[in-house]
Amino acid sequence: MTLHQALAAAFSLLVCTATFASSGKEWPVFGGNWDHQRHSQSTQITPGNVGQLDLAWEFDTGVSSSFQATPIVVNGVMFVSLPFNHVVALKADTGKLLWRYTHNRIKDRPMCCGPANRGVAVSDGKVFMGTVDSRLLALDARTGQKLWDIDVTKGEQGVQEDAATLGSQLDTQGGKLEVSGASGAGINMAPMVFDGKVIVGITGVGYGLHLDSPDPDAPLGAVVGIAGNYGRRGFMAAYDVNTGAMAWKFDTVPDQGWEGEFTKATLDGVVLPRNIEEEKAKAAQYPDAWKFGGGSAWSTPAIDRDNGILYFGTGNPSPQMEGSSRPGDNLYTASLVALDVRTGKLKWFYQQVPHDMWGYDVASPPVLFTTRHEGQAVKAVGQAGKTGWFYVHNRITGELLFKSEAFVPQHNMFTLPTEQGNVIYPGVIGGSNWSPVSVDEQRRMVFIAGIHWPVKYQLHELKAKGNKPALRYSSMSPIEDGEKYGLLSAIHLDTGKLVWQHKVNAPLIGGVLSTQTGLVFSGEGSGEFFALDSITGKRVWQHNNSAGVNAPPIAYEVDEKQFLAVAVGGNKLFGFKQGQTIKAWALRVK
Repeated sequence: MTLHQALAAAFSLLVCTATFASSGKEWPVFGGNWDHQRHSQSTQITPGNVGQLDLAWEFDTGVSSSFQATPIVVNGVMFVSLPFNHVVALKADTGKLLWRYTHNRIKDRPMCCGPANRGVAVSDGKVFMGTVDSRLLALDARTGQKLWDIDVTKGEQGVQEDAATLGSQLDTQGGKLEVSGASGAGINMAPMVFDGKVIVGITGVGYGLHLDSPDPDAPLGAVVGIAGNYGRRGFMAAYDVNTGAMAWKFDTVPDQGWEGEFTKATLDGVVLPRNIEEEKAKAAQYPDAWKFGGGSAWSTPAIDRDNGILYFGTGNPSPQMEGSSRPGDNLYTASLVALDVRTGKLKWFYQQVPHDMWGYDVASPPVLFTTRHEGQAVKAVGQAGKTGWFYVHNRITGELLFKSEAFVPQHNMFTLPTEQGNVIYPGVIGGSNWSPVSVDEQRRMVFIAGIHWPVKYQLHELKAKGNKPALRYSSMSPIEDGEKYGLLSAIHLDTGKLVWQHKVNAPLIGGVLSTQTGLVFSGEGSGEFFALDSITGKRVWQHNNSAGVNAPPIAYEVDEKQFLAVAVGGNKLFGFKQGQTIKAWALRVK
């Protein structure tokens, strides 16, 4: 018997039931538990012994690219989706390869949002994954064999504009920048499985172009907004775990009433620079704007199983940053949305930014917990916004209970672009981007990975020249020579007050893990994987890696031994060095 056959046989013994059961000390779903709290109950690793952590194993994936996945661990097996949608199954205590699935991507379908995937779901003896080419797959959890494969957009990728055609008119700083990006449809989020259905949503539908440096290690140059009929509307949908047949679908942009009430301010009272009368007058000119409306579903949904409610965030409207061709509030974009998990029917929504023109997607996954409000315990859902506030809602009614103190600096927010360029922060980068938070209900804190990176919001008016017509567009460019950094913040779950902040040298993107023993783990783009004391916010441990740690860490146990694991693969968008490994740490054996 070969080593591979022996491992496969051992794996078959591990996977002996149709549905995986969790011991409470594994990592069976994207957020660690159904509430997405990313809080480990394991107690072996403490503030007192965290300095004794050693690298337990390392697995070379062979794929060097932006790596964002959360590993899933059930019954001693780790399942990880790699960039470009390959999947590996590893022994969680040693990192030994059990099987590998190699994804054959549809080549003529462009990746709108890069090759990164945020994880798989494991249930019913299957591994489920959404792909960058808008497919949903089911693999046999024992062997990695593909069981079914559906195209969730059925070939409809939305209206696209050739990037090269439009890009030839943009200001590329004398050819120093390259034009990329287009409308499309893909899946970045890790699915969730509930009641025999696998639930997932599509991304990339909010049309936009990027201006990028040709240097593979350089960060994003600019995000561009151009008016027009580009893109498509997003959706969240549920599919049968055995056949892939669609059970329900919720469109993130309604075909009736997407204009909303033409509100002059956000629901929490921030006045917006909108000309409501002009928008209403133009509305009849754009009756089909909803068809191109955007609203990507970026974040894995959290599910309240007791009340049967699913929560997720939606992306910016399309076209991004340019509102002239989409009058109105552009429902339900830039919103936290609650659905009936069994039917997909809308329960409520809270639009953080009506008629968004700043790229303030609701990108970080929602988290469920109990808060105390006006002396009463209230079941709540929270979400860390790109705006820099943590929003806390009554999870049944959607009422905003409070928003936190700002967890990143704020300046010139909700201002329009000018020809000279307005410096604003947070901008299109965030705030909190897609990074998931962690919640420690016992200590009454939520831990948020935050970004301070000022951007220049500029209006461009290009005159007609030769055969090129006049063009008006806006751009939002990260300011490279300005101050930028990351903040890991602890915020009180009942008051929204900042408890402490830990500053790091570069913007934080990846995610947070907390533990019952009082530790908070996260990673930096420079390669540090670190631990803080959850009470004080002081750094108590770190391990340096050769690539950026820009994925969410997890904790789990195998044979009563606790491990920490994270993907070490960097992030192209932020200019963090890319790599290709999965690493796990455990306490040093004495």
